[in-house]
Amino acid sequence: MKKMEVMTLAMKPNILILGGGYGGIVTATKLTKELGVNEVNITLVSKHEYHYQTTWLHEPAAGTLDVDRARMPINSLIDENKVKFIQGEAEQVHPEEKKVSLANGEQLEYDYLVVSVGAIPETFGVGGVFEHSFNKWTVNGARELKEHTEYMFAKYNNDPRDEYVTFIVAGAGFTGIEYIGELSERVPELCKKYDVPLNKVKMYVIEAAPSALPGFDPELVEYAMNLLENRGVEFKINTPISEVTAEGVVLKGGEEIKSETVIWATGVRGNPIIEKSGFENMRARVKVDKDLRAPGHEDVFIIGDCALIINEEINRPYPPTAQIAIQQGETVAKNLAALIKGGQLQEFKPDIKGTVASLGGKEAIGVVGDKKLFGSSASFMKKMIDNRSLWILGGTGLVLKKGKNPF
Repeated sequence: MKKMEVMTLAMKPNILILGGGYGGIVTATKLTKELGVNEVNITLVSKHEYHYQTTWLHEPAAGTLDVDRARMPINSLIDENKVKFIQGEAEQVHPEEKKVSLANGEQLEYDYLVVSVGAIPETFGVGGVFEHSFNKWTVNGARELKEHTEYMFAKYNNDPRDEYVTFIVAGAGFTGIEYIGELSERVPELCKKYDVPLNKVKMYVIEAAPSALPGFDPELVEYAMNLLENRGVEFKINTPISEVTAEGVVLKGGEEIKSETVIWATGVRGNPIIEKSGFENMRARVKVDKDLRAPGHEDVFIIGDCALIINEEINRPYPPTAQIAIQQGETVAKNLAALIKGGQLQEFKPDIKGTVASLGGKEAIGVVGDKKLFGSSASFMKKMIDNRSLWILGGTGLVLKKGKNPF
């Protein structure tokens, strides 16, 4: 390599992106359209060699969708001629040194950093969650829960204990409601397959807040609860769990529900890397500046689950959704290009196009614009939203390969 070429390579800014979720992938792909290979070096680091649709995981977890439909190789989503991919787990950012430590001991240098590393379950101080519940909303976590559920049905015939076919979902937010929707839709099939009487299956959703789907339209919440109750789901609202044990859960007040299957879906907190790296945070989430940079760090952007953005209309944080993470990735790509080529940085303003929760089968609820959607029309919209995220990530080809039939 000639001396001038070496100098040019060394002078190109290094952009390091941590995380292969919605925000990280979109940042990487949009960056390649904003900046050429002669202008910047882009590196994407992800724990897995695949991206997975976190918003789909309730389906493979319940067994209503093959888990491979929810994941796709990262090298099929990025242009490896423009983005270097490293499979590894980021453990700590060293902002003063402009380096990131990986779990294998390697250190990566950066000029600009994008942190989009996802979240971990929030326990709210409840003991036994990690030891005795299914709490990993990942590809392998979904696979494990599906296989365990089928094993419980198979086991019941040889040893008919109620706790084998008693299922407890902790949390009536989106994840909990979407999962119990899929499970309640599948239970009759499982009962028939494993010769288990339908009336022996118990399904509980336990929520500490005063309502299911907190913050959602009350009319839609009522529709969802009525539908799920008709499928045999029992709700315990305004009922905190004090402990998860090997035998089930203990509710505040002392009541115990025995179950071999407790699914933890009470919400998330940011990634521990935020706390380890010394960023000012709340529950491992950073209240980012309007351009998505970490306060006091002009070279560090934080997006996705680790970013805290306040909805000033209601003075509450926006929920960390895939929709917002994708939009953040698009904004960060533009802002990085502005920093490198010169230009005005954009403020990030979420554009909430709609919110839809699936309830299993062809049932869902949602709000799109000012319109409330129920039943099959909401289910149609949910699948279209899922397909749109595929289109953003990988274009028409990915939609044809992995997309859902909305009809």
